[in-house]
Amino acid sequence: MGLKTKEEYIESLRQMNPTAYMFGEKLTNIVDNPRLRAGIEATAATYEVAEMDEFRDLVVTQSPLINEPVNRFTLPPSSIDDLVARVKVNRKLGNWVGTCHQRCTGLDCLSTLSIVTYDIDQKYGTNYHKNFIEFLKHMQKNDLTGNAGVTDVKGDRSLSPHEQPDKDMFLHVAEHRDDGIIVRGAKAHQTGSLSSHEIIVLPTRAMREGDEDYAVAFAISSDTPGLIHVVGRSSLDTRELDGCDLGNIRYSKYCPTLIFNDVFVPRERVFLCSETEFAAEMVVRFSSFHRQSHGGCKAGRIDCMIGTALTMMDYNGTTKASHLKQKVIDMLHRAETLYGCCLAASYEGKQEPSGHYFIDTVLANASKIHEGKELAEASRLMVDICGGFVADLPSDRDFTNSEIGHLLKKYMKGADKFPVENRIKMYRLAEKLALESADTISDIHGGGSPEAHRVTIFRESDIESKKKSAKRLAGIDD
Repeated sequence: MGLKTKEEYIESLRQMNPTAYMFGEKLTNIVDNPRLRAGIEATAATYEVAEMDEFRDLVVTQSPLINEPVNRFTLPPSSIDDLVARVKVNRKLGNWVGTCHQRCTGLDCLSTLSIVTYDIDQKYGTNYHKNFIEFLKHMQKNDLTGNAGVTDVKGDRSLSPHEQPDKDMFLHVAEHRDDGIIVRGAKAHQTGSLSSHEIIVLPTRAMREGDEDYAVAFAISSDTPGLIHVVGRSSLDTRELDGCDLGNIRYSKYCPTLIFNDVFVPRERVFLCSETEFAAEMVVRFSSFHRQSHGGCKAGRIDCMIGTALTMMDYNGTTKASHLKQKVIDMLHRAETLYGCCLAASYEGKQEPSGHYFIDTVLANASKIHEGKELAEASRLMVDICGGFVADLPSDRDFTNSEIGHLLKKYMKGADKFPVENRIKMYRLAEKLALESADTISDIHGGGSPEAHRVTIFRESDIESKKKSAKRLAGIDD
């Protein structure tokens, strides 16, 4: 089959039966829950655009593995062009949905495993790469969405995994069986896990002697028995349930915690099991791929902020205000710098022994540091341009109230040629873009903490060549 339509994607989720909780209650209908449906619609957009003429050539490509057209979100990069396309697709989708489309992390996992499982097999003669290739065929043939289970809850962060008083603070193998493994633990910040068909688990950090049971990677269906999705709170989250004051009327983001309560993983779905020295490689590969992904989608999100700011300048009658134009320019250069850095990371990519391609880690991490600072600044500039009603706009229900609605609309009027209703809607969108914590916090911590980005840049940079260059110029001969 190779490609799903948006409707087929939605229906495929209906056929699943995950265990999920939200606001203290067990959920019985995931797909039609208004809070979750907005997030599902964001992922559904990755299927929708694959059918659209203006996006199809970018989103759809030929798989050399199954020799069929596939969505790029199931294709580990096999060329520089594939690396570049990852960034371009993410920017288009970031602009299209104005939030997280929730599908890039699954591709980041596939891209990581396509490289590291091969490396493990070369050293140990294991079957991990074969397992992965069969899993990848399954993902491509059925156009499935994957979710990245990477971030452990970590417990006492001064202790390694096996030193934790509670051994479940890092996901680990609780039992080895002939036909598979039993795993126990939890993964946090699992954006879109209920929008996904598969949960792909990787280690969260480097491992050392004693951590063998924690060095594990695998894939399971998102409705596997024992797997529990607990949807986290975020600002503005009940508005989907209320059907009111949405801001972004089409899409949203939600982030569960996943509890692995003695979950069985079949042997053929295991991609790492006790080879501690390869945990670090998985972490570096995944985090770098994901930081590259962020550079595309977050540039697209800034595009939405810029469009909101410019439209509000029209509605407010401030289009000719030069100081506001300068702020828009500041937003533009932040988006393009972020985007350009990730494109550069792609163009500087290289082929790995497995045949797949990996990006330049220094440039990818530089992009993520830039994102963590500059998206907050872009948000501040957007709010500055739009005005104070971003913070305390009356509810849509006040505007439709028969007693006060007409008065509110009278006093919310801006430039005369624009309907007041449009100005109200744009204020609400600005609020969503600036204040939805599920999305704005990921600008800082998504893909790892800012310190992790800095450490990676220093570790992966060719420090000695820089010193050598300086010494040559100074006339120092070692």
